[in-house]
Amino acid sequence: MHRRNLLVILSAMFAWLFTGLAMAGPRTIVDDAGRKVELPETINRVMAAGPPASVLIYALAPEKMVGWVREPSAEEKAFIAPAYRDLPVHGRLTGKGNTANLEAVLAMKPDVIIDVGTIDDTYASLADRVQQQTGIPYVLIDGRFARTAESLRKAGDIVGAKDQAEKLADYAEKAVSRLNGVIEVVPADKRPRVYYGRGPEGLETGLAGSINMEILAIAGAKNVAEAAGSGGLANVSLEQVLSWNPDVILALDPKFQKSVLEDRHWSGVAAVRDTRVYRAPTVPFGWFDSPPGINRLVGLAWLAKVLYPDVTNIDLGSDVRDFYKLFYHVDLTQAQIDTLLADSAPPAK
Repeated sequence: MHRRNLLVILSAMFAWLFTGLAMAGPRTIVDDAGRKVELPETINRVMAAGPPASVLIYALAPEKMVGWVREPSAEEKAFIAPAYRDLPVHGRLTGKGNTANLEAVLAMKPDVIIDVGTIDDTYASLADRVQQQTGIPYVLIDGRFARTAESLRKAGDIVGAKDQAEKLADYAEKAVSRLNGVIEVVPADKRPRVYYGRGPEGLETGLAGSINMEILAIAGAKNVAEAAGSGGLANVSLEQVLSWNPDVILALDPKFQKSVLEDRHWSGVAAVRDTRVYRAPTVPFGWFDSPPGINRLVGLAWLAKVLYPDVTNIDLGSDVRDFYKLFYHVDLTQAQIDTLLADSAPPAK
């Protein structure tokens, strides 16, 4: 080899090595609240600030989770990969019932804290305070459903799980596109009016603009509770729901679903007359909200089946199996799929 060629090769090697060294080390990102956050060179331990972040981290990089926001129930654990069912519980930093204090945060020794959800001054202030008092980077990611794919890619870049993030984001984009294809063939005046009831009595629901109702809007249906105004979750009366006369009722609690179908007070409602009262599955995470995170992606196929049964040919069982494998790292048995879909969808045609 000529000396000149050797020098060219060595120069290229040194340039590559220098570039790699220059890129190593801490880096600064701008999160969705516009905050500059310096991240460590390596992120091996990730803490979720609240339930939506917990689901996202589990789907992206379960091996990097320091623990759960709350302990999964025995029923939920059956749908979580065995290696992660019994991780420590560290509580939540955000939202109602926040249970994690700074000592608990420090004890978990996370490299980064991630919160996914609403972005406003309150959450930004909390992130700044926790970051200043613990020295742990705290990143805020927009949890609006419309930004699911973008949020997945951003989180994947942060925690070093780009390949998995791309798979999940691709799934999200295709799931929305498929639902849009269903909605497009249904005239606006033929799309159902829906009531979503939470709790055993079913009289808590989401008003106009509620994050808990996001995927109902994505599915092209009308939230009848918008008649009660805008905001988040709110309690309504039985008389209000009866006057709204929904075409479809979605229940979160099986007790509410049962009472709607059996209580004579509900018998005149269109949804009851047409037997269109369905339970939203909740294990290991909710399909409709509970929490309002990326777990709602599986709810798109379910809603298409529930709201538009005459124009939907989705194989819901197969779809659920694929989602749980990709996002929750479990291979469902047919018995588990049957359990999830029991009282949750129209019978297969």
